[in-house]
This record gives sequence, C-alpha cells and structure tokens, in this order.
Amino acid sequence: MRPRTLLGTGTVAALAMTALVVTPAAAADHPVINEFSASTSGTDVEFIEVQAAPGTDLSGHSLLEIEGDAGSAIGVVDGAWAAPALDESGFGLLELTADDLENGTLSLLLVQGTAAVGDDIDADDDGTIDIDVDLTLVDAVAVHDGDTGEITYGTELGVAYDGADFAPGGASRVPDGTDTDTSADWVRNSFSLAGIEGSTATPAAGEAWNTPGAPNEVFEEQEPPTDPVCLTDGLTAIGAVQGEGEATTITTPVTVEGVVTGDFQAGGFDGFAIQDAGDDDPLTSDGLFVYAPDAPELVEGDLVQVTGTPSEHYGMTQIAGGALLDCGDAELPAPVELSLPIDDHESFENMLVTLPQTLSILEYYDYGRYGQVVVGTGADGTGRQQQPTAVADPGSEEAAAVAAANAANRITIDDARSSQNPDPAIHPGTLEEFTLESGFRGGDTIAGITGVLDWRFDTWAIQPTEAGTFAPVNARTTAPEIEGATLEVASFNVLNYFTTLGSRGAQTPEELERQEAKIVSAITELDSAIVGLLEIENNDGAALETLVAALNEANPSVDGSARWAGIDTGTIGTDEITTALIYQPALVSPEGEHAVLDASVDARFDTTANRPALAQSFRDLDSDRVVTVAVNHLKSKGSACEGDTGSPEQGNCNEVRTLAAAALADWLATDPTGAGTEGSLIIGDLNSYDHEDPITTLEAAGWTDLLGQFEGEEAYTYVFDGLLGYLDYGLADAALLPSVAGAAAWHANADEPSLIDYTMEFKQDAQDALWAPDAYRASDHDAVVIGLALAAEPAPTEPAPTEPSPTEPAPTQPTDPGAGEGTDPGAGPGAGGELPRTGGGPSAWLLLAAMLLLGAGGVLLRRRRA
Repeated sequence: MRPRTLLGTGTVAALAMTALVVTPAAAADHPVINEFSASTSGTDVEFIEVQAAPGTDLSGHSLLEIEGDAGSAIGVVDGAWAAPALDESGFGLLELTADDLENGTLSLLLVQGTAAVGDDIDADDDGTIDIDVDLTLVDAVAVHDGDTGEITYGTELGVAYDGADFAPGGASRVPDGTDTDTSADWVRNSFSLAGIEGSTATPAAGEAWNTPGAPNEVFEEQEPPTDPVCLTDGLTAIGAVQGEGEATTITTPVTVEGVVTGDFQAGGFDGFAIQDAGDDDPLTSDGLFVYAPDAPELVEGDLVQVTGTPSEHYGMTQIAGGALLDCGDAELPAPVELSLPIDDHESFENMLVTLPQTLSILEYYDYGRYGQVVVGTGADGTGRQQQPTAVADPGSEEAAAVAAANAANRITIDDARSSQNPDPAIHPGTLEEFTLESGFRGGDTIAGITGVLDWRFDTWAIQPTEAGTFAPVNARTTAPEIEGATLEVASFNVLNYFTTLGSRGAQTPEELERQEAKIVSAITELDSAIVGLLEIENNDGAALETLVAALNEANPSVDGSARWAGIDTGTIGTDEITTALIYQPALVSPEGEHAVLDASVDARFDTTANRPALAQSFRDLDSDRVVTVAVNHLKSKGSACEGDTGSPEQGNCNEVRTLAAAALADWLATDPTGAGTEGSLIIGDLNSYDHEDPITTLEAAGWTDLLGQFEGEEAYTYVFDGLLGYLDYGLADAALLPSVAGAAAWHANADEPSLIDYTMEFKQDAQDALWAPDAYRASDHDAVVIGLALAAEPAPTEPAPTEPSPTEPAPTQPTDPGAGEGTDPGAGPGAGGELPRTGGGPSAWLLLAAMLLLGAGGVLLRRRRA
C-alpha cells in the first residue's frame, strides 16, 4: 500500500503523543508487507514477510496486528513485533506461532515507532486513526471476513476480492513489492500449506505458493499428460520405504507400485493399503497405506503406482497425496499367517495377514462406539484371559506371568471405519450386520480372520477384508438353579438405576423405561427370595419403591398380595448410589432391625470412599431359620483415595477396601441386627478380585468365598480390559457354610456388548432398535446366586424311661454332630449341611431319616414362589 491515512474504529486509551505521520506515496520505493499467512489447514502456519530494497535498515520499525471484529475492542493493538532485518535479497521474515494472528478480520501495519499490545489507535471509534498517535505508517494490508460492523485498516482483501467465496488466510504481492494501493496487488496464498516445508500439497490454479522469506510465485496449473504410462524403472520397493525400524527414513518423493489389498476409502480412513512382491527381508514390511481422499474408486486387486513423500502418521508409515496411476489388475498376495503371540508387528505393517488360530472374543467395550473388539487366547493358547489377581497372588511371579501372557496373546479386530457409533454395527467374525439374532458374546470364537494389519489409535489391529469362521460357543443361559437349595439369595448390580433423570443413570423417560424393563426381567428370572441391590439411587428410598412397584406390577400374585417388598432404610450415607435389599414376603420375613456399618460404627470403614454396608436378618418361613444378609459396595479401583497409594496389581484404594473388609467381619460377628442369627452371608460388589487383600482378609476371619468354592479359579462376574474375574461375591461365615448348597454367577451381563443396553444417547436409530425388554445386558456385572439348604429342624422326642440293662451302658446326653463333622466343608449340604443346632437325640435322628426315606418331609429342593 502507498502510505496514507487509514480508516478504522477503536476503543480504550489512545497513544497520546504527536500526530500519525504519513509518508509520501510512491510505488515500490518504500518497505512493504510483501506476504502474510494467518490461517491455514491443520495447525496454523503463521508469518509476516516484509520486502524493501536490499540494504534498507528497518531498525525502529514495528509490525502491528489491529483488532477489527465487531463486538471486540476495534482499533486496539492485538500483536506487536519488531520488524525483521532484511537479508541480502531484500526479504525479512517474522515467523509466528499458531494463533498469534486472528483467523477473522484483522489489519497488519508496518510502522516506524513502537506500540504495545492493548494500545488503542482509534479511541473515539470514528473510523479514523487518532491524530495523537506517535507512529509513522509505512504500509498496511487487511483481511475482512464478511461479517457486518467490522473495520479494517489498509488495503482490504475481502471474501470475494478475487472471485473466491471465502476470505483469504494469507496473501502475496505479485510481483514482489507491487503497491498500487488496491487489492489487485495481492494473490491469495494456498490454504493447504503448499510451499511450506514438509507439505506435499499443490496450490489451486491461480493461487500463490507460500514462500516465507523468498520471492512470491503464482501456481500455474500444468496440463496433465494425455497418456500417463506406468513406470517399469525407477520404482522404489515398499520394503525400502518401510525400512527395518519403526519409522521410515525416506523424506523425498518416491514412486511405489503395489496391489490394492484393502480398500478403505470410505468410512473415514480416506485411503487404501497396497503390497508389492516383497524384498525377501523379514525385517521390512511389504505393505503401505496410501492416504488419498480424492483418489478414484479402487477395488482389491487393482495394481497401482503412487508417487509421493513417505511420512509417519501417528506412528504408521504412509504416502499422502501425490500422483496415482492405475496399472491394471493383479493377483492378490497370499495373506501371511500370523499366530499369537506376534513378536514383531512392525515387520507386517499394512500387509495382508490371516490369523488361523481359534481366538476368543475378549473385549468389546469399544464395539458400539468404534466398532472394535479384542480377540486372543489364554496363556495356553486357548480360551479367555483372566485378571492376574483373580488366579494368582498380587506381586507373585505367577501373576506377572499371567499379565505378560495376556498382553502378548491379544489383537484388535477393527471395522475399517473411523466414525463413532457406526451404522450398521459390523459383526467382527462374519463381517455382516450385527443383529440380536446374529450377534456375539464374550467367549465366542473367531478363526481365520483375514485383513490388513495396521497401527491406529495406539493399537495394532486387523482391518478385515475376509470373514473368519465364527462359533457362538458361549450361548446365553437362563438364571442358575442351585441343586439342593431351599432358599436362594442373589447379589445384583443395577448399574445406576436412578429415577432422577439426567444424573448417573437414564437421561430420558424412555431410557428409564428401557432400563427398568431389563432389571425387572432379570430379577424376575432370578426369582430369589432375597436380592441385594448395588448402584441404586440414594434418594430416600424413592428409587427402591419405584423398582419394587415395577416388580409387583410385572409379577402379580394369585392372591393379590405384593410379591416383592423392600427394606425401608431411607438415605444411607452421602454417595449418589447406595445398597438396598428386596425380598419375597411369601418366602421370608425380616427379623430384627436393619443395621448400617459406616465410619461412625467403625473408623476403619471409611464411608467417604466405601458405600455403607447394609445388613438385615431374615426368617425363612419354611424352615424357621434366621439368616443375616449384608450387602456391600466397597470403593472402586478407578480413582485414588487420600493417603492410600494403592497397589500396582490391586489398583487404587486397596488399603481402604482391606480395612473395610476387616471392619465388616468384626461387625457381623456382633449380630448387628439383634435377631439372634444362625449364620451370615456377605454379598455385593467388593471391587476386589479373589486373591487380593480384602478377600484374603475376610477368609482369614473365617469367611468362605462361595464362587471360588463352587466355580473355581475361572469364575467371573465382570470383564475389564478383556480380562475375567469376579468383583461380586457371596461369602458365608462358619455357621452358615454347612447349609450352603452352591453358588453360581449368571453370565447375562458381562458377556454381552453394551450395544444392546438401554442407553440411547450416542447410538444410531438402528442400534437403539437392538434393545429388547429381556434380562441380557441389564447391567455390566453378572448376578451371583447363593443357594441355601435350610431344612426344618425336627422336633425332639422324649424316649420312655427304662432301666438300664446290666449288659448295656446307661444312655448318654445327645450330642451335636458339629458343623460338617466328618464331612468335607466344601462339599455342600449332607450330614453337616444344616445350620448348627442342638437337641434331638439319636431317636430323633432316626425319625428324621425315616421321614426322608418315606418322603414325609425335609427334602432339600430349590424353592420359588409359584
């Protein structure tokens, strides 16, 4: 621009000195702002270039950015920098960082003198630079983004100044130094960083290259060759591009040739994988990803040549942009057979591979959102993977070996899409649409999946091109029935059942209806006499009342009485979620008062972290036995606890949970309900795997882990990071243990993908429709069922008095055979399979045996209300 008085507006404190001096007009005989860049694709690359006759001294000159957006401090200095020194060619470059310059309306001024950020050069907002500003204006250029009420200072480059339909992000004077004081002096720069070091982009026809510190140049589009010819010489092997390391070492353009092995142009990857015949080097991959969002449609088997500069994109080698030639068809390479564990993924990056092993579906947490599942095997090459501390002691060599084997024996199957919540959801084994009739569960297997191995989102994954052999080996089951049980107790996590919408649980009435339907279905099928609930809203019993009402509506009794009832505790503790107990009044009745264990009862039970424990005794109406049930939800492993550094193997807050377990055992030993209980049961989510300190603490106090006893080391109720273990428990004290008939987890939740749960917030309509009002995926934890054999105690009989025979000893007092005396305590009910009791001499025992033989009573059957 020729030096002149500029128009503009401004606010706040003017620079009060002498008048702004305007130098005489002259074209190209004064320093000018020659090129600038304020906004580009990706992270902004920003700079201001000045140009003048070589040898011109710009000391004492400054470059200023002036605010022009309506509603902002118009006329205020947003940026101020000393003018750069000129090189021998007369160019000076001021390199800026991203966001130094605004992306909207702004003015750039070259002045003699200095100003500070925040100074106002138009305090009266009259559109004219104030006369009391002590600066000499040398040159100015401005960008106007088209919004109304905005002011610029200098030659204005507006939205359509050159016929385009958007404001320029940068511009160049062409030729250098031209200054006719009009927008015709300026050519917009390439927005796609063409010309910037490292960029392979090309300007659109008529745009200027970005040439910071160098002569300006307009791109003139060249006519493409009319008959492109595929090269026979000068090709670079893909293995040479990949190299033997984790990153390519080639930084100059190359031409590679390969067969398209994976077409990923749709779905967000915007490219395709190619593979050449190989270089016989086992350390280099023969596959490569080509990022080409504007490429013509390709299919697997096309032979292409691609010219471009190799680079690393978040750790994966690729070629972006450049020329693409279709050289006909070619036979697909045979997929490389890989078996877990894979020693060196990098040497197969973007190659076509197949996994012949039978792999179990381990993890599906990201399936609904990203279309990914993790598959793998246990350490022995089969089955699923276990949490290390579910099968071995924390810190042991065995636990470390399990962890290492887990990490080595797994890989992700992706869906070749980068979008979130994709529709349709693609089955990882069959590659067909996921439906309720053709879905999968954790533990189902896939063999022979084939696809391109790549590295995305910090994960090695197969982008499948050919379906594998899917086997639904882990079919759904109905609720477990404990053989020999007369009464069942269940622990059930209801996963944030909140009647208050918009908090942790349902966000809408429809979501609450869907959530409630699944929970009611699950509890109905369990049909246990007593159910401990976890993660129900702690709102003074309102959520519990709503759930009980829903259960009774779904399960009307024949006589019209309520089939279900809840223990009215009101609000317990201060957490948003709490524990609760429901029961069937036709089967049991509460005995005594409910009791709560919190820090006020025992300081070891930290209720700033743990939810308070809830205990209630129940009288079995069939046997007249009294059993106490304590439902618990200890602190999770997710977040840290103050003063508790946690454990590398056992997670955060391990000490908090361990102290709580010790307090719980001591508390229950005091009969806290005052009901004179004949045995106690701990249920709930203890947030600890069975070899961890809280559980071993309870075992040392005389409690028996029933899932471990009846289902063994491979028992589980939860899947985290693809690893099995159980956090949900049934533990019996020594008095109750002989009456335990069995325990089992119902795998209706942990093995199901969350895609079918009640939530609707992020799902597409087709995925919302996968919900069904059944028990499956009612929660993320599996329910635990404990069966008790509570046979009625026979009434003692009094034998008629007799005189002792001279040859027989006098009768002795009847003795208690003891809890499980002469039997394996882990063998369930039998001779010792009842609660400890006194009374009943030998004749009474004989009478009971006769009654059993005659079918007169006392048969141990699972009892459910009809």
